[in-house]
Amino acid sequence: MDRSEDGQGRWVVHGERTLYDNPWVRLGKADITTPSGSRFEHHTVALPSAAVIAILDHDEEHVLMSYRHRFVPDVWGWELPGGLLDPEETLEQTAVREALEETGHRIGSVQHVVTFEPMIGTVRSPHHVFVGRDVELVADPTEFDEGVYEWVPLTRVRSLIAEGWVQSSGTLITLLHILAF
Repeated sequence: MDRSEDGQGRWVVHGERTLYDNPWVRLGKADITTPSGSRFEHHTVALPSAAVIAILDHDEEHVLMSYRHRFVPDVWGWELPGGLLDPEETLEQTAVREALEETGHRIGSVQHVVTFEPMIGTVRSPHHVFVGRDVELVADPTEFDEGVYEWVPLTRVRSLIAEGWVQSSGTLITLLHILAF
């Protein structure tokens, strides 16, 4: 049922103030009223938008992934290339640039598959998911802190996910899309 037209179920935002702001994160507090009538302040977080790309080999049997450490949660895991949107670029250009910087591969064709919010209840940070095909290794990577990339068989991806080796939301959504379609 679509309730967006009659406003039923809508949370009303009376205003929002910034508590902290820099290029990487903005923390705010919104004065809101819930559909049940409760009014209170709710924290909000805004992060830059990001693009993630799954690079498939010519036979579409392997995906290019890196095994890397993430210091904030202190975990190791498999990830796809991706990064923050450059305001001078389209979403697709960001995905293609990140692929080239992190892997040295030029993408021949790019397909946008979905845009999602990784933590929709509190955080604003649209993530744009792409699949890249017709790839060619044209250079050495220029990003050196993104882990070492290797071609991972798609037949192995399900077990990597099931065993907890894929924790990045962008990578997880992208790989699940590939496995589903």
